[in-house]
Amino acid sequence: QLVESGGGLVQAGGSLRLSCAASGRTFSTYAMGWFRQAPGKEREFVVFSRSGGNTYYADSAKGRFTISGDNAKNTVYLQMNSLKPEDTAVYYCAVSTRNYGLNYASNYDYWGQGTQVTVSS
Repeated sequence: QLVESGGGLVQAGGSLRLSCAASGRTFSTYAMGWFRQAPGKEREFVVFSRSGGNTYYADSAKGRFTISGDNAKNTVYLQMNSLKPEDTAVYYCAVSTRNYGLNYASNYDYWGQGTQVTVSS
């Protein structure tokens, strides 16, 4: 089970840190990803991190967002800085047992319920 938290309302230029706590199993050997979905749009890739530490960010997230993890807490974080109104979406964390195609939502096996991020202008 994956549970996201940390979403909320923030002004443009502000920051939020999202958390994704995993329970039921240890996900440290899997790939973790963050996606987001704005109203009326498809789910969009944000970032993934392979178990070996390799990370890859969407262009929209580069330089502003940072993924990190705490294996002891079985938790993954998404630090989001310099937020923009276009970052407004429901953010989801996900786990994949694969090591390829990690920028595609269809390659993830487990999903959290999502947390709402709203950035006001």
